[in-house]
Amino acid sequence: MTSTTAPLVRTGTQGERRWFFGGGEHLWKVRAEETRDAFFLFEDRMEQGKMTPLHTHPADETMYVLEGEIRMHLDGAEHAVGAGGVALAPRGVPHAFMVVSPVARMLCLHTPGTCEAFYWDASEPVAGDGPATGAVDFDRVRASAERNGGIELLGPPPFSRS
Repeated sequence: MTSTTAPLVRTGTQGERRWFFGGGEHLWKVRAEETRDAFFLFEDRMEQGKMTPLHTHPADETMYVLEGEIRMHLDGAEHAVGAGGVALAPRGVPHAFMVVSPVARMLCLHTPGTCEAFYWDASEPVAGDGPATGAVDFDRVRASAERNGGIELLGPPPFSRS
């Protein structure tokens, strides 16, 4: 069996750093074009309180928590996911998450890599070696979702107050 995908190796700090307007710094580890759109992989570093709206998309999303803890709302139920834990949101299943620890880092894997266009449009490169900072801009995130194939924002984060 042969592949037209080129071999790829990146160190822990290599990859494109981008500030995501939904909050958080991305480190893009493997671009969709590098896998012939099979997948898109990035590390996400977020601070406590960051949350996503309830949404769906046309790719499976696997989130592996490297550090910290998130609360995951997945298909109507809430789950605590800490370091070493994983959550899978299959394509089309409503989900959202909220960072509950001071900082959380996770690997996000989208299969296939079709959601990369959304993240590209809803982010900007981090300048220099400093920390990634910026204002959260949900209007830009919403507009990007509308422009970029199948991501549907369903409403506000559905988290309970517990």
